[in-house]
Amino acid sequence: MISGRCHCGAVHYQMSENTIHHTLCHCTDCRRASGAPAVAWALVKREDIRIEGQPKSYASSPGTERLFCSDCGTSLFFVNEQIFPGMIDVQSATLDNPAAIPLQAQIQTDDRIGWMENLHSLPSFGRYPPME
Repeated sequence: MISGRCHCGAVHYQMSENTIHHTLCHCTDCRRASGAPAVAWALVKREDIRIEGQPKSYASSPGTERLFCSDCGTSLFFVNEQIFPGMIDVQSATLDNPAAIPLQAQIQTDDRIGWMENLHSLPSFGRYPPME
């Protein structure tokens, strides 16, 4: 089992490393819900995750429930029983060790922000602001 949590620690979870998939989503809905240019999702069976604390939820579209910490606002989970029956998508960047599960694919790339395609060509800093 691997663990994760929201920013303030009010919601903790433990989940199996055996994910159905682990993808980076570029869709407009994920960007708007997270405030990030893309969101990594690790899909697991509901019986393979234990959640401690009380995440709040809202219906972001018909049949879709997004769950987040009501104290700090961290986006955590995505549920859609029509698309993923009996499963829950976990925002894998909230894992204590996000590198524990290898990323398998990028999805919804038709919605990708143009500047995301060439990140490798931009200057990169180990920390910001750069220390002299």
